[in-house]
Amino acid sequence: MMKGTTIIKASSGWRAIDLKELMHYRDLLWFLTIRGIKAKYAQSVLGVSWAVIQPLFSTLIFTIIFGNLARIDSNGVPYFLFSLVGLVPWTFFANTLTDSSASLISNAAMINKVYFPRLVLPLSTIFSKGVDFVIGFIMLIVFVAIYRIVPSWEIVMLPWLIAVLLFTSLGLGMILSAMAVQYRDVKHAMTFAVQLLMYAAPVVYPTTNVPVQYQWVYALNPMVGVIEGFRSVFLRTIAFPYPWLITGTVISCILFVFGLFYFRRMERVFADVA
Repeated sequence: MMKGTTIIKASSGWRAIDLKELMHYRDLLWFLTIRGIKAKYAQSVLGVSWAVIQPLFSTLIFTIIFGNLARIDSNGVPYFLFSLVGLVPWTFFANTLTDSSASLISNAAMINKVYFPRLVLPLSTIFSKGVDFVIGFIMLIVFVAIYRIVPSWEIVMLPWLIAVLLFTSLGLGMILSAMAVQYRDVKHAMTFAVQLLMYAAPVVYPTTNVPVQYQWVYALNPMVGVIEGFRSVFLRTIAFPYPWLITGTVISCILFVFGLFYFRRMERVFADVA
């Protein structure tokens, strides 16, 4: 065997993530993340404005339909702000699920020709959506300032909220991307599934509308604690939802760990079926 030769062997069973290998390919992760950002905004008339247009126009439509016509309770704050604060984290979550589920299929040629940690593909897709989230977050702060609402002191909990949002997105993103390689209908079903999932989270209505005896079940959706946490911090709609967020944190960690192991287990067949 020649000196400096790397032998790649197929493995089986459940395997933990190789952090050392992933760090070795960090430049590729960075490159693919930047490529994902450029692919979305390059040669676009509106450019990064799309990151503002999507949540803003959705907020306007929801305000007209659910705020003015259906008159859904918004916990005493303007419905426009109520839905906007919910849509900023939800838009990031929904976009990461949709795009990460297609990340392996759209890069099938790369998978078949070059070896690299396949986990780089869904990770780069999710990280590239961070730009949209930051822009949407800045827009959120601007509108909160326009309405002259002072955030609560629990704004220091924002890193916790964002961590749960990120871990949930990463966990489900890895699971769906691995499933989509074998089951191509996963990609086609994602748009429909994301629309349904939005109504299983408190985006257009508050969690207080859910009967109290069922709220603990409802909070098993990690996005419940994240969205209500954002509203509590920026709009002071309810007390900071520690119980819901603790539940969501546990579930998001389970999804993340399972997503890592499931992705690694399925990784050995990607080149065969991609």
